[in-house]
Amino acid sequence: MDVLIKGAGVAGLTVALELSRRGACVTFCDPAHQPGRGASWFAGGMLAPWCERESADEAVLTLGQSALDWWDEATPGLVVRKGTLVVAQGRDKAELSRFASRTTGYRWVDEAEIAALEPDLAGRFPIGLFFEGEGHLDPRAALNALHERLVSLGVDFHLGADVVDEKAFPHRVDCTGAAQAGRLAGLRGVRGEMLYLATDELALSRPIRVLHPRIPLYIVPRDKGRFMVGATMIETQESGPITARSMMELLNAAYALHPAFGEAQIIETGTGVRPAFADNLPRVVENDGTLFVNGAHRHGFLLSPAMAQQAAGILLSKEVSHENSRQWARA
Repeated sequence: MDVLIKGAGVAGLTVALELSRRGACVTFCDPAHQPGRGASWFAGGMLAPWCERESADEAVLTLGQSALDWWDEATPGLVVRKGTLVVAQGRDKAELSRFASRTTGYRWVDEAEIAALEPDLAGRFPIGLFFEGEGHLDPRAALNALHERLVSLGVDFHLGADVVDEKAFPHRVDCTGAAQAGRLAGLRGVRGEMLYLATDELALSRPIRVLHPRIPLYIVPRDKGRFMVGATMIETQESGPITARSMMELLNAAYALHPAFGEAQIIETGTGVRPAFADNLPRVVENDGTLFVNGAHRHGFLLSPAMAQQAAGILLSKEVSHENSRQWARA
């Protein structure tokens, strides 16, 4: 089965791996010169289905629970399984109760337990929620690892100006994300902004979510004293540099988590436009002979494995049906 995949972000790469595992011959095309350089490059990489249920449909939890095992197998050694810690400033304690009422899979932790989990946060928060079953990964490392694995499996990448004849492929999968807004019915773009901070004055072992009535924040540790801080959600399809307001809000929230961030270096800012349908859930839909995998919203790394398995199943069933029809015709 020959399949062309358009879009080499997290959705496309995961679909490619699922198809390759099933024996398909996969070809990629993407206008970027390297895989994963769209919105996926600016993702948080939190594999947190229980936390995400707070502001999402139940499907995010049910579809996302298998993501940790999928990424563990697909990118060995990259998944960190140390849970998620959720905290709030004293004036925002009510946000913790609200968060707890909308989620499961957590336990309440007191000041001593928070200090045991994250020594550098000792004495800063009297109470919090700990989601022990969650994890995270570095999206950029995961995207590069997936690309390398797919190359080793014989997947052909046509990047940049290296174009392919789409009509030559009997099966096509479009994973181009927000580029389909206005073309794929009901799809819109949602802008997200993030920044990277670097400091040797602070160490964190797991993602920290800081609740706030207006600007919830997450901080995800990377290697070598780097921290990804995000993220805004703005209902617009405009890209461009991070806004001054978003920069101040993210920095203020990081400083509120720990004063060490006040002396941190801002080493990178970034924005990405993420695709979303009205219910903020991803879909696999067929249109004019092309299978579209789209609409992951803020759940790209969490939900792409489930969507990839669904897409691969659809294509394989179509191939089996086609082959059966050919056999009947020969008979």
